[in-house]
Amino acid sequence: MALILTPGQFTQRAEFYHQLAQLTSAGIGLIQALEQLQRNPPNRSFREPLRLQLEKIKAGGTFTDSLLATSGWLPPFDIALIEAGERSGRIDDCFRLLAEYYHERARITKQALSQLVYPVGLVHVAALVFLIIVPFAGSQFNASLPLLFLKAALVLAPVYLGAALMIYAFQSRHGQSWRSLMEKLLGFVPLLGKARRFLALARLALALEALISAGVNIVQAWEIAANACGSPALCRAILAWKPQVAAGTTPADAVGDCRLFPEMFANFYRSGEVSGKLDEALHRLHRYYHEEGSRKLQAFAEWTPRLIYGLIACIIGYEIIRFYSSLYGPHSDLSNLLNGF
Repeated sequence: MALILTPGQFTQRAEFYHQLAQLTSAGIGLIQALEQLQRNPPNRSFREPLRLQLEKIKAGGTFTDSLLATSGWLPPFDIALIEAGERSGRIDDCFRLLAEYYHERARITKQALSQLVYPVGLVHVAALVFLIIVPFAGSQFNASLPLLFLKAALVLAPVYLGAALMIYAFQSRHGQSWRSLMEKLLGFVPLLGKARRFLALARLALALEALISAGVNIVQAWEIAANACGSPALCRAILAWKPQVAAGTTPADAVGDCRLFPEMFANFYRSGEVSGKLDEALHRLHRYYHEEGSRKLQAFAEWTPRLIYGLIACIIGYEIIRFYSSLYGPHSDLSNLLNGF
């Protein structure tokens, strides 16, 4: 799944699932609901994928089969929940869960971007003042403005380049090895690393709950949920102990032995497996890790702009002190002039 999307894209996807949930819960068939959305989609880019889905469904396939045949349009997490909804007859509930999930992602992303507006603007104002206006005034207005603007552009270029590289690095079109590397690197980032781990566990629990409630075989349910959780590390770990589970080892034992699963997750899963209320345990795990992950992600979205603002303020303060020191300091031209009298 793409790690960087705009709030508008998240909102469009949330609206897509919201409309599907409303139509299917009202008793309208899936084909009719998709046809209606194709005529009036949340975004025009949805029309062609929806047309392909409808063709494959009318040819005898399921919605899940059509999505798997059209790779790249929806993330694995969405497809896993839709598959569980189709198997259980609760597809409207799955659409509703996906709508809520993307609505929350849109809210957090929008909040983070809105808080970054002021620091980004401050960077450009500081560059304008200290790299263009001050040198131009200090040269008695004789300096070349095009050269000063070029210098400012060269100073800001690494910032733009770094932002572009981050956007490129965190896209889902990269291979599994690249995504694993990004996951490891982000794991060292305070708040963000833990938020991503918690949200991956929340997606895993939610997909497992939907698949098990749909009557999917436990081994197959874990495999589908692993591919849907969005964490390459979790996916590798789960697929590694798949033969053991197929041979008779309980998933609870496998989860307990895997260091990637927190103790709380392992204990809740084991108690649910033993008591026969695994769906309830998974529901509680999903709710807990989703709330904790969202809270940490929101905290990261709030504190990152503040740290950037603090760093920029320190740089501006240093430049102001340096400017006045060069103007009034003991070795400044003004001081040398006064000492000459």
